[in-house]
Amino acid sequence: MPLNFKTLLEAPIIEIDTIDSTNNYAMNMIDADMAQPGLTIRANSQSGGKGQRGKNWADIPGQSLLMSIISCPIRPLNEQFVFNASVTNAIADVLQDLYGNWNIHIKWPNDIIINDKKAGGVLIENVLRGQQWTYSIIGLGLNVKQTDFPPELPFATSLKMGSGRDFELTVLRDLLREKILESTSVLSPIKTVMEAYNEHLFRRGKVQSFADGQREWDAIVLHANADGTLQVQTEDGKIVSYTHGATLWNWK
Repeated sequence: MPLNFKTLLEAPIIEIDTIDSTNNYAMNMIDADMAQPGLTIRANSQSGGKGQRGKNWADIPGQSLLMSIISCPIRPLNEQFVFNASVTNAIADVLQDLYGNWNIHIKWPNDIIINDKKAGGVLIENVLRGQQWTYSIIGLGLNVKQTDFPPELPFATSLKMGSGRDFELTVLRDLLREKILESTSVLSPIKTVMEAYNEHLFRRGKVQSFADGQREWDAIVLHANADGTLQVQTEDGKIVSYTHGATLWNWK
């Protein structure tokens, strides 16, 4: 059943200066039975921020929005990617409303793209007890105030670089938190969620380079499926689906 949105918004927001990872903090709260839906942790800096596939998320203190939101999903366990899509759709919508000149996309499965460069990412960690999906920790890292990045990150950007404007981290926190909690507190139809996700899908209809650790190849991005796979058309005309982690996205 739908969650009480007002109750979710009234959950505490914990502000921390420096921590290893806001997702770790949230997981510790769950392990200690101190968690509640909507509880949010925001840090000024992370020493061990998490990215996809075990990568680290590096930040400069005070320049990124680093937060984790605890959610009790109302979807069945086999709809984990639909839950993920609800979250990334919410983030994309907030950012597009924030600055209309941005070109906002979602790079499969959950990177936030501004003007064809990566501005942030989402890492969702799920807690299962038996077959019960009890909690999801929605971790968000968003580049906000940075004005340059090292040469090894040529495809990175920030809200500041993409607009020339300054954005307050606390204001962003509240806008994104509210929209994420709203989007995950109602059981929207899968078709509706996935249509919105695919409207945001980065490089949809375009040729994209992929790799699997041994070779590289090109394929046309078609759409993402509700099971989390990415459907593409290969150079020989075949329609195939890629699984995240087994198939890697090449930035070029």
